[in-house]
Order: sequence, then structure tokens, then C-alpha cells
Amino acid sequence: MAVSRAREERIEFRTTREVRDLVERALDTSGRTMTEFAEMSLTTEARRVLADRDRFVLAGEEAAAWDAINARPARALPGLRSLLERPSPFAE
Repeated sequence: MAVSRAREERIEFRTTREVRDLVERALDTSGRTMTEFAEMSLTTEARRVLADRDRFVLAGEEAAAWDAINARPARALPGLRSLLERPSPFAE
């Protein structure tokens, strides 16, 4: 059974005649409505932009390399320790 989603929010924007003509040609070719086409395009691009902020996905050798890096013991970083032990110039 398909789940219906009520579309209650609007997104509007202005564009050029050339862009509008291009989109309408794509709509005619794809058989999608403007809403379907815009929603798919916008969500695809939004997910692409947010991908490195929301998810971190690796497979195969890359995942194994990541796991190996994270399994290493932490290194002592004397310079960082010294910096963190200094009083903050912003403390009151």
C-alpha cells in the first residue's frame, strides 16, 4: 500500500526564460510534473551537499583502512598539551 504525503509547503523562485524552457523540455521528456521534477532535483542536490556533513560511508579497503587508523593508540602531542594547559585569554 502506497503512503501518500501531503504537500503543504511551497518553494518559489524566479528564473530566466532560458532556464524555464530547458526545464519544460526536460519535463516533456521525463513525463514528470514540475513538482516531481523540482522535488527530486532539489533533494538530490541537497543530499549531495550535505553528504559529508551528515554521513560518512566507506566500503571495502577504505573502511578497513579507516578502522585501522582508529584502532591505533593515541599519540602524545606535547605542543597541544602545552597549548591546552595555558590559561585562556578570554577567561574573566
